[in-house]
Amino acid sequence: MASPLETETNMVLLEFAMNPPDRGNGVSKHVARILDIIDRSGVPYRLTPMGTILEGSFDEVMKVVSDCFRALEPDCARVGMNLKMDYRAGTESRLQSKIDAVEKHLGRKLRA
Repeated sequence: MASPLETETNMVLLEFAMNPPDRGNGVSKHVARILDIIDRSGVPYRLTPMGTILEGSFDEVMKVVSDCFRALEPDCARVGMNLKMDYRAGTESRLQSKIDAVEKHLGRKLRA
């Protein structure tokens, strides 16, 4: 019997930030390499100034994270990552609906 995380009908929102901390202040070329992998993955995502949010099945989003790590590993002696994940049964996209729900309670659109 498959676990709930292994089915395609369950969605994960995963936010992560990954970079080589031993490269000083100039890590944008490494971040660009990661963003290229994310963008080409086909997984829905939203880029923020502090990280990237992915949406998909557990296996899909974890594969993207793994691919990003593997891209940095060969030439980065250290790779730092912050990751948080929200799993919820169902297929509804929450990348935008979570924001919509807050705006509904406020009765107005947010500037974000």
